[in-house]
Amino acid sequence: MSFRTLKYLSFVHSAIYTALLVIAIAGVLDDVKYVLGWAHGIGWIVMSLLCVDAVRRRVIPLWLGVMVAVVGGVGPFAGTIGFVYAERRPRAASRIPQRDMV
Repeated sequence: MSFRTLKYLSFVHSAIYTALLVIAIAGVLDDVKYVLGWAHGIGWIVMSLLCVDAVRRRVIPLWLGVMVAVVGGVGPFAGTIGFVYAERRPRAASRIPQRDMV
């Protein structure tokens, strides 16, 4: 699984969570709320497993895997924000000179 695919799956998961929040706050469409709740729960489990595998294969850094699997349990927006940050981070980090590891 590529970084790009994981990022887009995270965006989809956040969109499902947003729709669930809107439906739950509005207090309407109980059937839709039920389906979105299941989609959110299963989506979080799948995203967590995919990110654990991606960390093992060094596709994403460990901190991003933790953001999705642990912090994402509280709010899936954390994983999405983490993907956006990780995508932009190498550009800023490339300007900083790197020292050799001892």
